[in-house]
Amino acid sequence: MNIQGAERLKKLPVYLFDDLDAQKEAEEAKGVKVIDLGVGDPDRPTPDYIIQAMKQAVDDDRNHHYPSFKGMPEYRQAVAHWYKTNFNVDIDANSEVLGLIGSKRGVADLPMALCNPGDVVLIPDPCYTAYIPGIVLCGAEVHYMPLLEENDFLPDLDAIPEDIRKRAKLMLLNFPGNPTAALGPLSFFEKVVPFAKENEIVVCHDAPYSEAIFDGNRQPSFLETPGAKDVGIEVHSVSKVFNMPGWRCAHAVGNAQVLSYLGKVRSNVDMGVFRPIQFAAIAALTGTMDFTRNMAMTYQRRRDILCEGLNRLGWNVRKPPATFFVWTKVPQEGISSGDFAKDVLKKAGIVITPGIGFGQHGEGYVRIALTVEEEVYPEVIDRLEKAGFVYK
Repeated sequence: MNIQGAERLKKLPVYLFDDLDAQKEAEEAKGVKVIDLGVGDPDRPTPDYIIQAMKQAVDDDRNHHYPSFKGMPEYRQAVAHWYKTNFNVDIDANSEVLGLIGSKRGVADLPMALCNPGDVVLIPDPCYTAYIPGIVLCGAEVHYMPLLEENDFLPDLDAIPEDIRKRAKLMLLNFPGNPTAALGPLSFFEKVVPFAKENEIVVCHDAPYSEAIFDGNRQPSFLETPGAKDVGIEVHSVSKVFNMPGWRCAHAVGNAQVLSYLGKVRSNVDMGVFRPIQFAAIAALTGTMDFTRNMAMTYQRRRDILCEGLNRLGWNVRKPPATFFVWTKVPQEGISSGDFAKDVLKKAGIVITPGIGFGQHGEGYVRIALTVEEEVYPEVIDRLEKAGFVYK
């Protein structure tokens, strides 16, 4: 029997980190002790007070039932509380919050909720790889907005062609950016809102790294912008903020009509988050932010050690203002980001992510994660130096 996959699967890219994992496993099979600075997976454990809330909820058999796809009222209220406390944004917990099984699922489902075949979705390039599959699967078309270093990695709205604006249904934004680590200032959002209104484009701001901020910087919520709720939503998650990756608990917040369409998709193909996980998230969202502030300081120390070490080797790295990634140009001339990353793995035993994996405009860059303990980074620099990755 010759079983064939659907034609639409051929349009999907190979998941970037599957390839990186295969390369890593091949080196480890040779006995290499690989340092993995590829995937951005928070390395510290989830705070104990969040774990305790989960344990207590698991022991209550009232929580052993199918949960509402919208999220428990208590969870949606906690999200509204967090937005008011963190961003001074007023949110209606009943109509302006929708629970998600991870923010990745939210941004993947949104094109299916809003777009028809032939509609255009505007996405940044480079971007988080999960933005593309939902667009492809619903039959919409992608228009890339280049993120250029000379523009502080902000999209140039004026450069979007008029015919594309007329066909565009949705715009995806992401600040602090993955992989660029760029901040999105209110001054930029204040341009986005009238642009979206004029062209009738829904905006989705994906903001999971909003609390991983350094040097006294701040990432505002898109919803702080006057008129933002009229044109779109923001997607957030407890994964990065509270070191809860894999718990799969997130939320979309903002325009009630957009959320109702997204909710209709979710109610037909998905369920809600397991209730004990929601109780854990409530403890996170309503508790102290001391843990998050301390984690940001930890990432900042790691950033400083890594960037200063790379610059001693002549890499000419700019310190990122946010996220737990360093996004930097390939320091070696005449080599692609993919080939450079392979060389670093084979010669130094270090996994870094080639920029081309995030889009055409990621070529010429690599992304290096800040998700190992700070004492590992001197070894990273030492390995790179011994392997000849020096450009003085």
